[in-house]
Order: sequence, then structure tokens, then C-alpha cells
Amino acid sequence: MTEPAVIKLILIGFGSVHRTFARILLDKRELLTRRYGLDLRVVGIADSGGATYHPEGNGLDPAALLAHKAIGASARTFPGGQPLPDALSLAQTADYDLLLEASPVNLRDGEPALSCIRAALGSGRSAVLANKAPLVLDYAGLHELAASKGSGLTFSATVCGGLPVINVGQRDLVGADIRRIEGIFNSTTNYILSSMAAGEDYASALAEAQRRGIAETDPALDVEGWDTANKLVIIANAVLGYPATLNEVEVQGITGVTSAELAVAQRAGEVIKLVASAEQTRSGYRLDVCPRSVPASSFLGGISEWQMGIAFFTDIYEDIYLKIDEREPTATAAAMLRDVISLSTRN
Repeated sequence: MTEPAVIKLILIGFGSVHRTFARILLDKRELLTRRYGLDLRVVGIADSGGATYHPEGNGLDPAALLAHKAIGASARTFPGGQPLPDALSLAQTADYDLLLEASPVNLRDGEPALSCIRAALGSGRSAVLANKAPLVLDYAGLHELAASKGSGLTFSATVCGGLPVINVGQRDLVGADIRRIEGIFNSTTNYILSSMAAGEDYASALAEAQRRGIAETDPALDVEGWDTANKLVIIANAVLGYPATLNEVEVQGITGVTSAELAVAQRAGEVIKLVASAEQTRSGYRLDVCPRSVPASSFLGGISEWQMGIAFFTDIYEDIYLKIDEREPTATAAAMLRDVISLSTRN
């Protein structure tokens, strides 16, 4: 039997997504070897307290990492590894194949994610992103750098978690003229609106989203519409071929939506959703994110609680509807694994 290919990973950020990723590696180790011929080894991790690097043997034990983080300890103090001051030091000095980025979204300057990704791509290594900020701030620059160095850059986890929005848009809608996209891209706001319509208060619904690890570290990104806008910008660039920036998106969140408005919509057979849309124009696309009343019987109206979904309206593939029910970070972590496998098995 052929020996499995050893793929060395470093994880930037060790919050809910990467902790779930570590659990998946433990659960899927035998399958990854048998089905794909891969031996995925975590050789370094970084969090807000620093980093650790251990390339010897099988690298860092995911089970031990999870136990270490469970007691509130930082990555830098993980026993047996080489401590490093920060994520960028790890990205610049470690010996690895793939950098996985799932640190908190920072729309001010994209750090530390942006510098770490540039370090990986610039050295000919590949990067897998769950963090949306680097793509929103420098989509073209990162792709140009990756192309110049022959590096891989994948980010299917950045849009709707496990829902293969980017993959379907790039691969399966080839040759199409996509005239319109509509979607509900944020499960936190969708859950809050669904819960408020059922009589729950806003604060309790948000707290439940945070408890599940679904809400962003800064929940304002969710409830003020910026997480949805980030995803819309990524779709515009990656799927529509439209070089949009965040400044082009008209954004309104759900903080102004009242229980009374939800009740009025309900009596009219409608529901209020935070809807993202990209409408084709003569010069490109008009992008907006805003709460909107939609018929309860419609596709968007049927996306409830923790669900997210997207509708593609095209010329030759007609209309395509995709939906996911994502109650935990598992599907987002799985999307990162999907990209890792894709990069590691490409010819």
C-alpha cells in the first residue's frame, strides 16, 4: 500500500471553527488516509496569546490541543512545542504546506490574518480561509500573489459555511449570465428574526447564537449587516466576476426591526428577513443588504432559524436554489476540510 501523503498544517486562530476542525481531524483520520491518501498533521497553532510550533513526529496532538484550550490556556504555552510570539512569526518561520485562517474578522486592516496569508502565499504555500476580511480588503491582491507564486487560495468556508456557494458559482455555473442573486447569508440574524417573530426577545436570541459559536466574535458584524455584506462582496468577486468593494454595498442591519413590524408582516402572510442581493445592471451589479418582507411561502421566506440559502437567477441554467441548516460551527469547519482535501489532491 502506498504511504499516505503527509500534509503539514498551521492553524491561525483557535476559536470555535478551528477547534471543531481539530475534532473532525480526529474523527476522520482513518477515512482521510483510506479514501484520499492523506495524513493531515497540525504542526502549529496561533491564537491571541501567541503561537506554538512542533514539526516532529505527528506534530501537535489535536486531542491535547483541545484539552489545553478547554482550560483557557494560550497556544504559546502548549507543552512540547516551540513557543513563538505571534501568528505572523509562525506563518513566516514554520515548515508547513497549508495555512488555515480562522481568526476573528477585522475589517479595519485585516490583521493578523492578512499578513499571515501574504506570508504563506508569498513563500509558495497555499492558504485556506474561513476569515472573510482578507478577501474583502484585498481580493485581487491576494489572488495576484497566489498566481505569481503558484500557490493555492481557497475560501469556500467564508460564504454560508458548509453550503458550497463559491464552488457551485465558479464550477457549476460556467458559461452562465447570472442576472440576479438573492440570499440569506447570516444564520445569527435569521435565528434572531425567527425567534422574535415567535415571541422571544432580541437579547436572548443573540445570546443563544453566541453560545452555539455561530455568532461572530463581534456580534455587531452580524446584526448590523456587515457579515452578510462581506459575503456578498466575496460572491461578487469570485462568482460574478465583478470587482466589488464593501463601499459599494448598501447595508442596513436588523437592529431597527421591531416585534411590532414582525407581527404586521406575519398577519400579511409574510416574514422579515435580512436579504442580500446582487442585481445586474449595464455597468456591473447593484449590491445591497437590508431587512425585507418576503412571502412566507417563498424560498427566502422558508429559510428559517439557523438556515441560510441562496438563489441564482441565470440565463442558461434557469433558477437554482440552495439551502443549509447550520446550527453549529461543524459545517464551516468541514468546508475548510473540503478545501484542504481539494488543494492536497490537485494534480
